[in-house]
Amino acid sequence: MTEQGAHVPVLLDRVVELLAPPLQEDERRYVVDATLGLGGHAEALLRRSSTAHLVGLDRDREALARATERLAPFGDRFTGVHAVYDRIADVLAGLGIRRVHGVLFDLGVSSLQLDEAARGFAYAQDAPLDMRMDQSTGITAAEVLNTYAAADLTRILRRYGEERFASRIAAAIVRERRRAPFDTSARLVELIRDTIPAPARRTGGNPAKRTFQALRIEVNGELDALERALPAAVDALAVGGRIVVLSYHSLEDRIVKQLFAARSTSSAPPGLPVELPQHRPELRLLTRSEPPTSDEIAANPRAQSARLRAVERIREAA
Repeated sequence: MTEQGAHVPVLLDRVVELLAPPLQEDERRYVVDATLGLGGHAEALLRRSSTAHLVGLDRDREALARATERLAPFGDRFTGVHAVYDRIADVLAGLGIRRVHGVLFDLGVSSLQLDEAARGFAYAQDAPLDMRMDQSTGITAAEVLNTYAAADLTRILRRYGEERFASRIAAAIVRERRRAPFDTSARLVELIRDTIPAPARRTGGNPAKRTFQALRIEVNGELDALERALPAAVDALAVGGRIVVLSYHSLEDRIVKQLFAARSTSSAPPGLPVELPQHRPELRLLTRSEPPTSDEIAANPRAQSARLRAVERIREAA
């Protein structure tokens, strides 16, 4: 298989099924892939709708370059932009696009980042502790490990990794970095394995998984960016347009759930006899935390933790 062929986009058919309806018009319809990756979802959407123009955002320059090459056959129906997804409003304004009819967020770490050991995302391979999705800017995971106070390390491990042994791991990191700074993943994985009690190591997969997730989220500011990006995406959506979000852990999914619930619920004060137009919901829920099917997981094991949520805009904001 080719490199692109080996990449299997998560829940591809379901994503296209949900996003396609508002794109089936004779006039140009804009859709945003806010996490372009290697362009698998984008390619399928462009093939499905001959009038769709897709704007693809990615903070990873290598991923953007590969997706741009992949989508070159679609000509000016694709526009690639190097940007984090919380800049969606600025990107659209810069392109002169006022409203879009679809937005996709496929959150978390991409296949490209996981598969390239030198990026440092995978705890199963020894590699430099980088973890930056955009390697041209920002602090690395090694810098976090070697400079953060024990209290701050505990906070991010507990908050972003939901790690029960956060304080114990943080104390061990601070102790060991005095001996030598952390620079590669194998030493960190070994420290975590030695620090966590033996009974806890026997369940739940690799004990380093939660720490690596926490470091990645901290390095890339993922949750803060998502909290800014989702409202901006809703604001950019035309009536009838749809947003689909694929999340891979409870922290992401909670942010998506809360935003979608708030904007799909009437804001009318209790007891108001008549619901005024400005109080009516802006969004309609299309799905609730939809998991992949067993067939999907068998074909693409990385889909196992995915949860899909989708909404449709039903009125303009007041």
